[in-house]
Amino acid sequence: MGKPPRLYFIDALRAFAILMMLQGHFISGLLNPVFKDPSNPIYSFWLYCRGFTAPVFFTITGWVFTFLLLRNKEQGWKNPRVKKGLKRTLELLFWGYLLRLNLPMLFNGKINNSFLYPDVLQIIGLSLSLTILLYSCFHYIRRWAGLVFLIVGLIIFVTQPLYVDLVLEGVPNYLAGYFSKANKGVFYLLPWFGYVCIGSFIAYLFNSNTEQLWAWGLGFLAMGYWLVFKSSAFLIDLEFFTGIELFRKVAYNNFLFIRLGDVCFLFGCFILANDYLKKGLWTKIGSKTLEIYIVHYFILYGSLFGLGLYKFFKYSWTFPQAIVGALLFMVVCTALVLLDAHYRPKLRTFLTEKQTKA
Repeated sequence: MGKPPRLYFIDALRAFAILMMLQGHFISGLLNPVFKDPSNPIYSFWLYCRGFTAPVFFTITGWVFTFLLLRNKEQGWKNPRVKKGLKRTLELLFWGYLLRLNLPMLFNGKINNSFLYPDVLQIIGLSLSLTILLYSCFHYIRRWAGLVFLIVGLIIFVTQPLYVDLVLEGVPNYLAGYFSKANKGVFYLLPWFGYVCIGSFIAYLFNSNTEQLWAWGLGFLAMGYWLVFKSSAFLIDLEFFTGIELFRKVAYNNFLFIRLGDVCFLFGCFILANDYLKKGLWTKIGSKTLEIYIVHYFILYGSLFGLGLYKFFKYSWTFPQAIVGALLFMVVCTALVLLDAHYRPKLRTFLTEKQTKA
């Protein structure tokens, strides 16, 4: 048996997801509404691509985190990755709330409304905790534990019509916002945790065989095609045979499975290109997604003080300006993070040597 290939495509996918998020936030926030015309094929294509950015991010999060859990010699609660995951959860919750805090309002004794509603970082953080819980409870059944994640993910997707408008009366906003969009959250556990579960299921499958990447790539492409073009008809057939009307409701608004198909198709392309991704900045960018997200939030939205590009140029740029600006924005955000990672250790060493000599 040969040596398993290095999985360059995972870092590339994470890098792709964060860069797509950067340009998506930039263009949607600064582009003049006059140019947001769905009949324009360029804007329509951009809008569709923006729609699968979050599903990619959540699915790859579940895949990578669970894959690392399974690769450790110690399993269950003794797995050191469990402790790291819980620590990561707290870190994500901290930054999620801090980035949305408005200090001038806080100094006046008020808290801005946006601070109370969870965003993507809080949902990813809580999703990691739930993933750890499921993994720890079912790790003893080994590879079959992946089916638990698959079942949970499918249940979340299929029951979407039941909770999409669920309002939790009497529950504080900062808690209710975690569960569905009806409670005014920006991101929410349902249905986004479903994508994390599907990613974890993929990790269980992938962990047993990482050698024949070409077969995985083709398999993902085939599954992506089926989900995008055939899943709606399949759901209607399920309604016909089972008499469960819920399947038809999902089929008529089948964005969750179709977006999962987009994710699978993207995974397939990146897996097939694995050997071509070993050169470049993919690894560095893919390992710094949180840092890049934090920097982008300060520059674009002006975290803490509200002095960002969004405040001064909101909905005011033309399409060419927004495209050029988005490219520069991606370069600046990633460059700041990578330069910091490169020079901070050197600066720390330099200062330590200075103190020692003094």
